[in-house]
Amino acid sequence: MIDVKDLSENPDNYRASQRARGADSAVIDAVMAADVERRNAISGYEALRARQNSFGKKVAQAQGGEKQTLLAEVKDLAGQVKAASARADTAAAAADVLVRGMANLVSSGVPAGGEDDYVVLRTVGTPRDFAAEGFKPKDHLEIGELIGAIDMERGAKVSGSRFYFLRGVGARLELALLQLAMDQAIDAGFTPMITPTLVRPETMAGTGFDVKHDAEIYRLAEDDLYLVGTSEVALAGYHGDEILDLSGGPLRYAGWSSCYRREAGSHGKDTRGIIRVHQFNKVEMFTYTTVEEADAEHQRLLGWEEQMLAKVELPYRVIDTAAGDLGQSAARKFDCEAWIPTQEAYRELTSTSNCTTYQSRRLNIRERVPAPAGTPKQGGSKDTKGGTRAVATLNGTLATTRWIVAILEHHQNPDGSVNVPAALRKYLGGLEVFPVL
Repeated sequence: MIDVKDLSENPDNYRASQRARGADSAVIDAVMAADVERRNAISGYEALRARQNSFGKKVAQAQGGEKQTLLAEVKDLAGQVKAASARADTAAAAADVLVRGMANLVSSGVPAGGEDDYVVLRTVGTPRDFAAEGFKPKDHLEIGELIGAIDMERGAKVSGSRFYFLRGVGARLELALLQLAMDQAIDAGFTPMITPTLVRPETMAGTGFDVKHDAEIYRLAEDDLYLVGTSEVALAGYHGDEILDLSGGPLRYAGWSSCYRREAGSHGKDTRGIIRVHQFNKVEMFTYTTVEEADAEHQRLLGWEEQMLAKVELPYRVIDTAAGDLGQSAARKFDCEAWIPTQEAYRELTSTSNCTTYQSRRLNIRERVPAPAGTPKQGGSKDTKGGTRAVATLNGTLATTRWIVAILEHHQNPDGSVNVPAALRKYLGGLEVFPVL
């Protein structure tokens, strides 16, 4: 969640952020008013509670009628304390609802606007000119059927629309792609993780997903658990309610998991093939770091994503996502989009987000901050413990099932066979071409 203290001190920054997202900036005043109400209610309760505590000695020392009078006052005061406590709880709950409903503060430099208002930062590689090569490219599903890699028909028979089977070289390609991603992550110092795909509502909400209103999320009502759309959720909750030691640098995890999305708002979109499906696999990078290091770490995550795209030899572009398309948690997000020949368009394969302290505040994840040198401590020695503060969290995709779309289409041959990118061959027993069956 956002930092209410910072919001109260710099409300114009948050108003500008809301406007850039296309959201209501009036919520800023509502949050500040609710926070004042919360603090006043707590102060009132604490004053009454202190007064109540002071009556203990008076009652113990009183005699006769004076004691009875004091006891009556204590009883009346107890009622006032109870009512004040209830008011404080109500005010705190109301403030919390407003704060948790706010999206993260957008980073400086993020483009304003919605889905189509991104800024292209760079384009890498050149799309193949199939006309110059003398043939019309086939789409990934036609290729997948020719080489025995994708079976949508039986996926629909077994599970319904937008489900599929990867079989033969399709299954091997996905495993090779994810293993390549995991090996790269390990080489970069990430700890490999196989994560849960079912999480509690407090974990889902803590990551920034609206469990009550997000139509994309699958819920198991009987167990009050949610299927994740990314291992980011489990990895963000991994250190919930903990104090981390970041003195040795960022904590980096690479999560391998199946992911699930209802695609509730995508009726009629990408219905052919495996571009937009309900279940897929992914390797996701997740980092805990200091606030000061977050921007640099964001660039590193983007760099690792670009390394992966280079390894599978795909042309792509990097975009700076506009504020209105960031989602609730991200302060900034970069997408890498690969060229899909049959669509003659760039489509997202990876994204990396800097969530600053938004998730860690919701999940109560902090780091120890040393006290300034020479700070005195009770007893005259120096205080070396200091306090705590929220950490920054970041995430980024290294590989996912959708990459198969771009790989099959970009590396196809006229007969429908597919050349295997050199970096993947060692995971495929040296196979250089996926042949037509």
